[in-house]
Amino acid sequence: MNERTRRPVWQLLTLHWLGLVGTALVTTAAILWLFVLPLQLRGHSSNPYVGIVVFLILPVLFFAGLAMIPIGVYLGKRHIPRSIEEATLDRKTALRRLIWFLGVTTVLNVIIGTQITYRAVTYMGTPQFCGQACHTMSPEFAAYLDSPHSRVECVECHVAPGAAGWVASKTAGIRQLVETVANTYQRPIPGALESNRLVPATETCEGCHWPQKLGSVRLRLITNYAEDEQNTRTQTVLLMLVGGSKFSGIHGAHFGPGIQIRYGTEDAKRQVIPWVEFRNTISGNTEVFLSEGATQSAVANLPKHEMQCVDCHNRPTHTFESPERGMNNALALGEISMGLPFVKKKGVELLKATYGSNDQASKEIPAVLVSYYRQNYPELYARQAQDVEEAARAILQIYDRNVFPDLKVGWGTYPNNLGHTEFPGCFRCHDGSHTTKGGKTIVQDCNACHEQLATDEVSPEILKTLGIEERISKVQKK
Repeated sequence: MNERTRRPVWQLLTLHWLGLVGTALVTTAAILWLFVLPLQLRGHSSNPYVGIVVFLILPVLFFAGLAMIPIGVYLGKRHIPRSIEEATLDRKTALRRLIWFLGVTTVLNVIIGTQITYRAVTYMGTPQFCGQACHTMSPEFAAYLDSPHSRVECVECHVAPGAAGWVASKTAGIRQLVETVANTYQRPIPGALESNRLVPATETCEGCHWPQKLGSVRLRLITNYAEDEQNTRTQTVLLMLVGGSKFSGIHGAHFGPGIQIRYGTEDAKRQVIPWVEFRNTISGNTEVFLSEGATQSAVANLPKHEMQCVDCHNRPTHTFESPERGMNNALALGEISMGLPFVKKKGVELLKATYGSNDQASKEIPAVLVSYYRQNYPELYARQAQDVEEAARAILQIYDRNVFPDLKVGWGTYPNNLGHTEFPGCFRCHDGSHTTKGGKTIVQDCNACHEQLATDEVSPEILKTLGIEERISKVQKK
């Protein structure tokens, strides 16, 4: 065999398209790997979905290319005799062709890898992808858009950092995707606490909020509108004793130095808590509290949980309103005019009515509200028809972000443990019935958490003293 027929592998790659494609795939995977792997190894990747590229897509491309290269070489060797007769392909020509090919491929891969791949990975971490494209999560997505964390991506809270967090997230995501495609997912969709798939707060929430930070005290203003003709506004002013880990107050009592609290639950939503264990690792003191009627044998096999931020702040983002709270917020923000008689009462009635679907609600809520004012207040409607229509839209928006009949999500489906007015919340433990064998009771003193500076007052004196009553009134009046 002469020199022209003893072609090395790097020349044989140029003789069949399969070898060229394999080389391109290997090159692509290698270059992309160089872009994203260091981020994963150092743990600096801000997007856990980049792991899809690193651990799934790139290996598939790389090994597919490796498998194609020897096949291409084998097929290329079969064409060597014909190449000798029909072409003048020598070593220099083949080498030059291969260099040009690899060079062009490398340049293209750099451009494509830094733009398209990056943008694709970025999109996979967006709330739109998580809440609309990947899963059936309409209620959670709607609540997310109306939350204080609406600019925080879903993966920041729902995916733990590191490879283990990514694997756990993807395992759950694959299951959820299969359930979505097969239409077998649970209705209503269980909350994170209920499904026991919540990432610990120490790995998510405490990236921005941490117990060691002093919370001191905070002023909280709660505005309520009565269901009378004037929609009378009253205000409750609370001085919240937030505290911190080294200070007294709410956070200090639950997460102070050495404090560890565990609790046992009877239900998946963690609303019934018959067993609470309080431990102080500094003093060595441990106390067990049982609710009225509970026994040690009865609670022995209950699932136990270590208390963390989300046991109280269980809806920090996916917060669902009650009809009353939704109407209060809309009136306070001026989305609904206070000048419409009985609008608070009528709005709550419309929100609590039963509709077969959101489409049905979108037709009936505006129609019923307009009809009510046309029939009962014709002169007012003639003057304020636009206000009535805006109120109808606002009421419908409240309904659409809280109720999803097709997913069996209604008022109260998702309890909010922060506070104790609409759900048991704090009173799950602080109900006055959890006692130790020695008779000690978990405190139920209102002043342990807040000072009531005003309660349902039309014009609280404290707001005048602080000089903010007029400013608040301007914001809350249309």
